[in-house]
Amino acid sequence: MRTVTEKLRLSEISPRIMQSEIRSMTVECDRIGGVNLAQGVCDTEVPSPVVENAIKAIHDGHNIYTRMDGLTPLREAIARKMAHYNGIHVDPDSEVLVTSGATAGLYAACLALFDPGDEVILFEPFYGYHLNTLLSLRVQPRAVPLAMHTWEIDFDALSAAITPRTRAIIVNSPSNPCGKVFSRAEFEKIAALSEEHDLFILTDEIYEYFLFDGTEHISPASLPGMAERTITISGLSKTFSITGWRIGYLTADKRWLGSIAYFHDLAYVCAPSPFQYGSAAGLIELPDSFYKQLATDYQAKRDMLCAALQDCGFTPSIPQGAYYVLANVSAVPGATAREKARNLLAQTGVAAVAGTAFFSEERGEDLLRFCFAKRDEDLQRACDALRSYRGK
Repeated sequence: MRTVTEKLRLSEISPRIMQSEIRSMTVECDRIGGVNLAQGVCDTEVPSPVVENAIKAIHDGHNIYTRMDGLTPLREAIARKMAHYNGIHVDPDSEVLVTSGATAGLYAACLALFDPGDEVILFEPFYGYHLNTLLSLRVQPRAVPLAMHTWEIDFDALSAAITPRTRAIIVNSPSNPCGKVFSRAEFEKIAALSEEHDLFILTDEIYEYFLFDGTEHISPASLPGMAERTITISGLSKTFSITGWRIGYLTADKRWLGSIAYFHDLAYVCAPSPFQYGSAAGLIELPDSFYKQLATDYQAKRDMLCAALQDCGFTPSIPQGAYYVLANVSAVPGATAREKARNLLAQTGVAAVAGTAFFSEERGEDLLRFCFAKRDEDLQRACDALRSYRGK
């Protein structure tokens, strides 16, 4: 029997979508039993109400599908939180969607809003999943580089990147990987451009509570006239240290939310039901002091890691938010950032991610990204290992 090999092939886009360097370094780290500062797994303690109510939901039989947009108590809790913290007022019955992680929220929104060949702007350094989500949907990403290490926006470059095919701007604040927190003034300029050119703003705010040195979190949808054109994506994975539970959420004007919810249902059906109950309990029961303490604790982790990086001869860019540090590691042997990451892992047992995973056009070759969302004892072990590197 003849095999028709010209039809048995991968899609045209498949060779461009590969396992992320983050996951590759995690595999390498696990293989040698090192300390994983590569992946933002956030393996700190889960708040008691979140755990207890998820377990209770399982025992109470809440193990079946939820409605398409998520459990009512969780949607209502999200709406209250958005009003209280973000300054965004949404209807829990028509403008809130519980998603299978923030990543699923972005994917469903892109399916609902963009067509193949549309262009979407994102700032560089970018989170690889944002870039690859666009590529997988045949949407053309256009990267606008931030100034290295200060991470300031070149608004002339941003304006020049907008073409007749541009449909949206993606913003991640606080940012993975550089920890930039976009200011109100920056968002006001981005908002003005979005109104001038009639663009959507897709904003990933998953790290919204990880803020340092008194930095303020601004949600673009809270600015005048921006609620209708802004898709706000966030989740509880980082805030409650439940990255494996896949509880995200998205808020948007009801004109867009119905279609976004349909595409989410098509790909994911729903986020796990008992984990939705646990997450709702966390939003309802945990006081404001929990979130303030979260920022305090993570600022201490940031300072611990940055001090160790400086002590071993690296130069960290001190982040304003999130829980990652980009550091210059030009002293580490290796012709590329990938080689430097693997050499550092081999010599110290500490895994980091090549900076090139977050840049285009061969930028970031002297940079590695380190994650400090670790238990203190594990982070201290990594810091001790990094300090020992200087003497080698």
